[in-house]
Amino acid sequence: MGNRILPDLIKQENGLFRSKGILLSTSLKGVSKVVSRGTALSITTALAIATFGCSDTSTSVDTLDNSQADSAETAADAAGTLEIRANGEDFVRQGFVSKDGWEIEFDHVYVTLADITASQSEPPFEPGKGELVALQQVELSEPVTVDLADGDETAEPVLVGEIESVPAGRYNALSWALTPATSGPAEGYPLVLVGSATKADAADATPIDFQIRLSEAPAFTCGDFVGDARKGILTADKTADLEATFHFDHIFGDADAPATDEINTGALGFEPIAQLAEDGVVDVDSEQLEQSLSASDYQTLQTVLPSLGHVGEGHCELID
Repeated sequence: MGNRILPDLIKQENGLFRSKGILLSTSLKGVSKVVSRGTALSITTALAIATFGCSDTSTSVDTLDNSQADSAETAADAAGTLEIRANGEDFVRQGFVSKDGWEIEFDHVYVTLADITASQSEPPFEPGKGELVALQQVELSEPVTVDLADGDETAEPVLVGEIESVPAGRYNALSWALTPATSGPAEGYPLVLVGSATKADAADATPIDFQIRLSEAPAFTCGDFVGDARKGILTADKTADLEATFHFDHIFGDADAPATDEINTGALGFEPIAQLAEDGVVDVDSEQLEQSLSASDYQTLQTVLPSLGHVGEGHCELID
């Protein structure tokens, strides 16, 4: 038996459906495991779908074209290597301007991912539209901390880990949880943002250095990757990848989008963070943010954090 989420409590809160669940898991040696093919695992999906401020790109799951389908079917009993990657997009590697005019550049964005599970779901899983029935699952069972800001704008999304001897097929669902890092610069926190911000239109454009340590640890179940090309199509003796994507413009907004766009109307921006600077430095954790931000700003932050997780532009459900 693999992983199963059992429903415990369902409620609607701030427009997001949430459910508490109990995670049951078998343990195997090593950092990855494969659930035997043909074992149907059902994940109850009265869960929160994180769709805040996203692109209008359709997230409906398409079908494989004939060549892809034939290839995957032919290799059904074969195996390959599945890579799991994490991506903070250009916002992290190139920087961007927040909705309130702060030019933000990141030196480090540390995220620690755990319980990373890739599934071949049938029917294809779509967040908010039914349960996930997994015919095949593979897992990276050990937490991994990565720096989403590592590399320049041409670098590939950061490799979290790879699973070898994975049964071939189409992996069209991905789940993961954020968890506190156990060592290193992010120790004790699931998410740490380090960088600087400069007010774009200020006469005295003095940068503010920031380190924001967030203790919130959301977990996500996501459908198919939505982007320029599908991911997770694994054929025999080949390598395919899946991507956990983080949309940090949900926190800070995006000056390139209209002020009335949902990405800006629902975002915190950087100005409330800048107001906490002492001697040009913001060094805060979640507890200090709760104490120092206004009640409305803190509530905005709590509302947007669960919407960080995506698969490209594809949406995810939030698991409490």
